[in-house]
Amino acid sequence: MTAIETDDLTKRYGDLEAISDVNLTVERGEIVGFLGPNGAGKSTTIDVLLDFIRPTAGHASILDDDPQENPRAVRERIGILPDEYSLYDRLTGREHVAFAIEMNDAADDPDEILERVGLAEAADQRAGDYSKGMSQRLALGMALVGEPDVLILDEPSSGIDPNGMHEIRALLREEADRGAAIFFSSHALEQVEAICDRVCVLDDGELLAVSTVENLRDSLDSRSVLVLTLDADPGPGPDPDPGLLELSDVTDVERTGTTLRIECADPGVKSAAISRVEDTGASVVDIDVEQASLEDLFAALTTDSTDSIDSTDSIDSTDSTEDIEPIETPSGESA
Repeated sequence: MTAIETDDLTKRYGDLEAISDVNLTVERGEIVGFLGPNGAGKSTTIDVLLDFIRPTAGHASILDDDPQENPRAVRERIGILPDEYSLYDRLTGREHVAFAIEMNDAADDPDEILERVGLAEAADQRAGDYSKGMSQRLALGMALVGEPDVLILDEPSSGIDPNGMHEIRALLREEADRGAAIFFSSHALEQVEAICDRVCVLDDGELLAVSTVENLRDSLDSRSVLVLTLDADPGPGPDPDPGLLELSDVTDVERTGTTLRIECADPGVKSAAISRVEDTGASVVDIDVEQASLEDLFAALTTDSTDSIDSTDSIDSTDSTEDIEPIETPSGESA
């Protein structure tokens, strides 16, 4: 079942087009990361989904309800962690969660929720004494009240240390496993890569890609780096990389001691490169292939330079096993 859907969603402020014809879907049980540089339009998109602002054109729906036409029905089924929120300094963590439970007419146990977000030992501590990370955990706990069908989270990793993010990732996966749809924006690309089923990349108000990270790699990073560890350093010489650059799809070779890094324009050349190295009498004791990180892919998609990616490389894929198809992005705020 589709949990979130936008159809040509557009928001203009006078002559400024904050988002332009954004089309995306998030399914139940799916974790989708929403990425883009500052000012890309991520917060605008989320604000439309939450009916904080109204679109200029297009349509958005959450669980088949229009948030503009039926905001109460939508809000009863979603949990929200906004980028900016306020806690009551004099209230304890438990009192905050109890208040959220009362407001949502839910039957949750405040202590169980605080346990899930790692605040059990700070339940009776006033929120005014919480650190940034603790406040973020508390706000997330309040968003979990009532087992929402959709979680919309704006920068959930803000202020949380790496160990804490491991716990948060496990919690979000539990929520997805019970069928909740999770849609979150983040600048922490390593966290997105670690948990997301798909990513949406927005830049200058236009949706550049909706895909799995693996499909992005396949589409944007035809270059791969073969890393070979040899049994011994072949030593200095005028030809430190014997014959490798003669292979048509080997574009660069770098040798450091017993390690050879071979950049391949076509992955199919890897076998020939290994054979060429072994023909010199060297023994290959380890083989590794380096992949582009999500950060690399994000940079390739959002760079202003057309050297990194042509506009025809924009991607749309709702299934990691499907072929990637182009998104039509017509020409066209800060998360």
